[in-house]
Formats: sequence, C-alpha cells, structure tokens
Amino acid sequence: MDKVREFYSVTGAWWARADARVTERDASRVEALRSHAGPGVRRVLELGAGYGATAVATARAGYAVTAVELSDRADHAAGLATGLGAGSLTFHKADFHAVRLDGRFDAVTYWNGFGIGADADQRRLLHRIADHWLAPAGVALIDVFNPFVWAGWDGDEEHLLPDPEAGYDHELYERTRFDPVTCAATDTWRSATEPGREFSQTLRCYTPADLALLLAGTGLELADVVVGGRSIGPPGAPAAPSTVTRELLHQHHEYLAVLRHAPA
Repeated sequence: MDKVREFYSVTGAWWARADARVTERDASRVEALRSHAGPGVRRVLELGAGYGATAVATARAGYAVTAVELSDRADHAAGLATGLGAGSLTFHKADFHAVRLDGRFDAVTYWNGFGIGADADQRRLLHRIADHWLAPAGVALIDVFNPFVWAGWDGDEEHLLPDPEAGYDHELYERTRFDPVTCAATDTWRSATEPGREFSQTLRCYTPADLALLLAGTGLELADVVVGGRSIGPPGAPAAPSTVTRELLHQHHEYLAVLRHAPA
C-alpha cells in the first residue's frame, strides 16, 4: 500500500487547493445514495474518501458518516467538516483493508477508486464489506472503472499548464496506458519541476459481466448497473436502451455498481 499512499498523497498535494472542497459532484453522489439506499438509512461508511468532500456532503444531508482514507488527502477533511447539522462525520486516516470499525452500516460507498490492486485485493475488500460492515438489508454503491473507455485512452498524453485562478498551481504531464490482457489501466503523472520522478496508479477495470463473476463467493451480488445516472440493470436483465449502452461503450470512464447481500 506504500505506492498507493504515495500516489494519492503527492497528487493530492498538487490538486488540493482546487479540489479539496464540496462541489456538485458530491451533491450528485448524495442523491445517488438517497435513490438507491431508500428511506431509513442512517449510518454510512465511505471508503477511499480522499479529501473528505463527499463524506462532508453526506453528513450535511443528515447521515452519520464514517470515512476511511489512506493518503494525506485525509488531512484536509477537518477543514471541510463544518455545518454538519443533524449529521456527523468520523474520519479515519487508515488502510481500509486493516482498519477496525464498530458495528454495521446501512450503506457502504466507494466513489472513484475500486480496482486498485489485483482481483484478490478486490475480493478481500468485498468480503470485508459483506462479512463485517454492510447491514443485512444494506446497499453498497461502488464506482467501477469501465474498460471500454479506458482502452480508448491508451497512448494518450496530456500536458497540463498551471491555472492558479482555478487552484491548479503545477505544470503536469499525464500518460495513460491500457493493457488488454490484464484489463488494467496505468495512469502516470509527473511534475515539470521533477521530470525524472513519475507517480503511477494501476486500475483494474471490469465490465459488468466480469464484475458479477468477481462477486461470486464474496457474499454480495450485483443488483443494478447505473450509467450516467440511468439504470441498465444487472447482467441478464432486459436489454438497456441503446443510447445508454453507447454511453457505456464510449463516454463514461466508470459506472456505478449497486451491490446487495447475495441470498444465502
């Protein structure tokens, strides 16, 4: 986990002035939580919480939120956690594979991060969600990287100039590679001030069918797939509208997987 912590800590420092704030993206995630979790939900666990912006937005919506983040991005959460009203936020700077948490949660979320590591790492996390964290009638909402779009980005390189007014202070270079054998994307960044030092993350991508296979034996099942805010159902459901499947093929680099406990 040291490389993961380093990647998110370094890049988090680059982008914190711009990104360590609550935005419309966080509000849309709260709406997704409301939609899929339904009424009566109180306790929410957010994994890979980053700067804490979505966790804060969720707490402001009245939920009791526990958030876990491995990297130094977690250090920004306290500064954002104001105006929580009836909600609450407990933040752990820890590895979610090792952290110990009390009780079960009505909802478990993992926004924009699932897929770091090998299949065995994903299954280990899914087992923890099913066996230790998710309440019997609970729901897990997990963003899953979409291989169709990431494959189209293979070979892309970007040169990002500073934009201090928007909070981006660093000149950066990004390179994207996609391995069709392992179905994994490698996202590599470097700063213009340190051209010989690169920081990479490798992201395992899953089609909905592959995700359903990954879930087998974990205690969880794929209840729905949401693309761009629209449900297409799990694999085997009636065919989704062609406009949504085209978006899955060409537009959205991730989709939302809605998971529930599998029948015993």
